[in-house]
Amino acid sequence: MALKRGLSISGMNKNRRGGSRLPIVVVIFFCVLSPLIFFVGRGLYITSSSTNQNLNAAGSGKQQLNWRERLALQHVKSIFSQEVIDVITSSTADLGPLSLDSFRKNNLSASWKVIGVDNTSVEDNAASEANQKATVFKHESPKGRDGNISDDDSQSGDSPAYLARRQLREKRREKRAVELLRQDDEAIARLENAAIERSKLVDGAVLGKYSIWRKEMDNENSDSAVRLMRDQMIMARVYLTIAKMKNKFDLLQELQARIKESQRVLADSSADSDLHPSAPEKMKAMGQVLSKAREQLYDCKLVTGKLRAMLQTADEQVRSLKKQSTFLSQLAAKTVPNGIHCLSMRLTIDYYLLPLEKRKFPRSENLENPNLYHYALFSDNVLAASVVVNSTIVNAKDSSKHVFHLVTDKLNFGAMNMWFLLNPPRKATIHVENVDEFKWLNSSYCPVLRQLESAAMKEYYFKANHPTSLSSGSSNLKYRNPKYLSMLNHLRFYLPEVYPKLDKILFLDDDIVVQKDLTKLWSVDLHGKVNGAVETCGESFHRFDKYLNFSNPHIARNFDPNACGWAYGMNIFDLKVWKKKDITGIYHKWQNMNEDRVLWKLGTLPPGLITFYNLTHPLEKTWHVLGLGYNPSIDRSEIESAAVVHYNGNMKPWLELAMTKYRSYWTKFIKYDHPYLRNCNLSE
Repeated sequence: MALKRGLSISGMNKNRRGGSRLPIVVVIFFCVLSPLIFFVGRGLYITSSSTNQNLNAAGSGKQQLNWRERLALQHVKSIFSQEVIDVITSSTADLGPLSLDSFRKNNLSASWKVIGVDNTSVEDNAASEANQKATVFKHESPKGRDGNISDDDSQSGDSPAYLARRQLREKRREKRAVELLRQDDEAIARLENAAIERSKLVDGAVLGKYSIWRKEMDNENSDSAVRLMRDQMIMARVYLTIAKMKNKFDLLQELQARIKESQRVLADSSADSDLHPSAPEKMKAMGQVLSKAREQLYDCKLVTGKLRAMLQTADEQVRSLKKQSTFLSQLAAKTVPNGIHCLSMRLTIDYYLLPLEKRKFPRSENLENPNLYHYALFSDNVLAASVVVNSTIVNAKDSSKHVFHLVTDKLNFGAMNMWFLLNPPRKATIHVENVDEFKWLNSSYCPVLRQLESAAMKEYYFKANHPTSLSSGSSNLKYRNPKYLSMLNHLRFYLPEVYPKLDKILFLDDDIVVQKDLTKLWSVDLHGKVNGAVETCGESFHRFDKYLNFSNPHIARNFDPNACGWAYGMNIFDLKVWKKKDITGIYHKWQNMNEDRVLWKLGTLPPGLITFYNLTHPLEKTWHVLGLGYNPSIDRSEIESAAVVHYNGNMKPWLELAMTKYRSYWTKFIKYDHPYLRNCNLSE
């Protein structure tokens, strides 16, 4: 009761003084200093008996209230700074004693709750506050008798300050609405652009073959017109068949006429730029006829069946063309180009016009010197042999220590001699021999020669109607290559017989290019092995089971199918160990067992793998990089760091079907301004 009376008297005094700070004290009493009020109230207890008090009692109560106010203000000042008190005072004066902003901004007691308003920021709720005439607050502490907040705790909302704040809130709301609309427009524009970009990336199979969203439509050289004409012709042939079935002769004739027109316009064009200027008109006319045919003839079942039949026919044609392509690529790879043939003929003629004394090479005394670096090169291609010799000498530190033993056939013997007489490789020694003059190399001594003379082998190679002939496109085409008829390919198994006084020799194929000095190969320790070569096996390829028939018991008993294969093309051979282990005898043994070709197909690598089994020392990979004649994905850094690069495969660098990206490694060792090359139209 004392507290209640004090509050009533304080309210009266406030009304008398006008600018009192009593509302601040009331808020702080209830929110912050309730314990202090409790203890102060106990010490200043005043008895109230009724509402009719005398003036002395009122004056005494007023003095006691002023004393309590001063005491409370002292405690408030010790807790809050003057700036905080000023903020509370201004907020109370403007918005009433209990302002929503004052609670949110000054973070007063959590016991105050806002009824009907979300606990979000003031800016986000500006619109709802502007439309709200009054805000009701509920305090968790005890209320008065009537349960309502005093009328003194609210002020009129029609004051000038209130109207000014409401206008500011409305302006902020409008500005915020405009900003949100702008953001929405930007978001919609971004979504539309993203959808367009995604649609451009969708496969044409989903959107249609000639969808405007396809990337190729942005490319001027997409050749879409050529493809469209071809597709029109396919559908025209489908409707042509159906028109014939349904006796639609007028439409049949019209379709035939349009197909002929499209064929004439299209001809052999593979690009839009090759098309005749009348192509757009023909495509439009064909489209009109196809629309007419669709209206009259379209039957889903018939069209589907006809397309399926055409697809099967096309598939058979593709298989046939693949066989022909394989055959032609094999034929092209083993055929001598006109330019190289011309070069060989011109050199041969000029060689035999030379006097005998001018046909000899200098430094013949080096041919049997085991202390020099000896190379064996067996080839019937003059230009290819010149690249091997030139690239080796260009990268050699001392060309005078290198000796090249070249063996060719009778047809190219004169050309090979003449070329190196005219173009001596610096101070290197050159010796050219004719394989046909090796009298010891005959059918009685060499099993391969005996097999080549057999009737079965002649039928295998020369009878076109044989079921396994080359023209049939058999899967083992590469094993029945005509080069295997030449003893130049098998001479590598007779190196000690050809060069009996040499200890070591480096064998090189004619489709390689040397890029580094090879002299260190002669100092490689082979650990008692005969052959030093780079292994070619990976995780599951180029192992013995790829080349040999392991269903045969002779192969299965003697060899490991997972043994690693190695490469011919750059091999260092120890001829002393060769003779000691009788490598040539081992080769003859297996060749005799394979007379009917049941152990391996024809070739030199399979018998090489067998002959040098467990007798091959692996060299570092950088000595010899293979695949430039068939593999388009070799890393360029791997090629450039290799000592020797090998164009094994059908795409030889001297052929038109060579891979352009690798050809420069070979052509840089050819002088295309040479008179013989110019006369034979040989150029890069």
